Amino acid sequence: MVESAIRRGASRRDLMRMLLAGGIASTAFGSGLIARATDAVAQTPVSGGNLKAAGWSASTADTLDPAKASLSTDYVRCCAFYNRLTFIDKGGAVRMELAESVESGDAKVWTVKLRKGVTFHDGKTLTSADVVYSLKRHLDPAVGSKVNSIAKQMSEIKAVDPSTVEITLANPNGDLPTILGMHHFMIIADGTTTFAKANGTGAFVCETFEPGVRSIGLKNKNYWKSGYPHLDSFEFFAISDDAARVNALLSGDIQLAAAINPRSMRLVESQPGVLLSRTTSGNYTDLNMRLDMSPGDKKDFVEGVKYLLNREQIQKSALRGLAEIANDQPIPPSNMYYNAELKPKPFDPQKAKALFQKAGVLGQPIPVVTSEAANSAIDMAMVLQQAGQGIGMNFDIKRVPSDGYWSNYWLKAPMHFGNINPRPTPDILFSLLYASSAPWNESQYKSEKFDRLLLEARGSLDQARRKQIYGEMQVMIAEEAGTAIPVFISNVDAHSSKLKGLEPNPLGGMMGYAFAEYVWLAS
Repeated sequence: MVESAIRRGASRRDLMRMLLAGGIASTAFGSGLIARATDAVAQTPVSGGNLKAAGWSASTADTLDPAKASLSTDYVRCCAFYNRLTFIDKGGAVRMELAESVESGDAKVWTVKLRKGVTFHDGKTLTSADVVYSLKRHLDPAVGSKVNSIAKQMSEIKAVDPSTVEITLANPNGDLPTILGMHHFMIIADGTTTFAKANGTGAFVCETFEPGVRSIGLKNKNYWKSGYPHLDSFEFFAISDDAARVNALLSGDIQLAAAINPRSMRLVESQPGVLLSRTTSGNYTDLNMRLDMSPGDKKDFVEGVKYLLNREQIQKSALRGLAEIANDQPIPPSNMYYNAELKPKPFDPQKAKALFQKAGVLGQPIPVVTSEAANSAIDMAMVLQQAGQGIGMNFDIKRVPSDGYWSNYWLKAPMHFGNINPRPTPDILFSLLYASSAPWNESQYKSEKFDRLLLEARGSLDQARRKQIYGEMQVMIAEEAGTAIPVFISNVDAHSSKLKGLEPNPLGGMMGYAFAEYVWLAS
């Protein structure tokens, strides 16, 4: 009764009068009842409303093709317009989405049963042919899939009947249900070759897509998930400048500002009607030294940089404590396979200086490309430059615009920063970033032994053996690769207090980039 009155707009005085009339004389009890009812109303999804949200990075290379998605803005669109066979919930567990079940008796041959009654935005019914087509695209070199190296383990993908797909792997892999929950494995309609608009089965229908500018999605009134989405529409775009993104939130122009800089937190926390959502799930910004280019081709130089990175200063000053110290490999402490025995290199300028002297680079200008496009990369670059000045090492910081950074500098410059979103398994991280054939091999690390261990761990159903292998691989990355990972960053999204339903997710900020489907706007 109290909740109903609150929804009708009753004031606190009205509610107390109502309770007194009902025989509740205790002010304390009545206040508690009102508080609980108010909280319950706030957590009850409301239908309607138009959400505006801003990310931190966009590019003219933005895409609606899930296979080619590489930025958070791409992932947001994919999650809104398409669905996956499975998805990862807030606790890291695998849940079914377009699949009713994904099962195997030997971790090599998997049977996928599809939900019935699911339709694409153009009215076409979802069938096994769509799943087969979507998965096989990742194997076609002409497509340029970002997860080609992961999809290659699928040696055969076939339709058994209109609602059943059989996937045979080259080697057993118990992680397949988790892999199918990655953003890239969204399901598209059979035969789709153009992506000017998105034709998916997702919660929103693509109304506008302007690469590098904005995307608008309208509520899918025929969505197969009952009760979703809550919003009538959402608009998503990027504001690369952190201060401008925060100001847009504070002025009410947007309701969600993704990945705000720790420097802005004090300002945001002091404002009424604004809340913070924190997620620590393995996101990191790394300093990449290509091993096939100078000066990264000198092992002593790479090791010296890892000793010169002041991890504690980056954690406490650059990131205002919103980070965990990392040990130069991508598996976060929250992961069951994390190697806790692998200690981070201490800040040791004199040891770094000796290594730079041995490499023959001490005093030489070393260009380091950085940008706002990679979270806190400019602050990290300044920390490195300052430490270098103390030992006669000249790091020449090259600050470049966010626009075009990922296509023009990332993976290309001899020494540059990257920003890696969380992934749910070591196999996915290693396959994407460190295997010899990895599409995002940031330092061009090549190791036959690493590749062999990757295959062995993937096929093992012995968890103890898997943990041992993954632990050894983490040591190899920390000691041999050209990626310096000083900290794991806590992602902080700021949002209006009227935005409800936002929860942490192990796939990253903004609810693993899937916020649009699940949030609502309170009146």
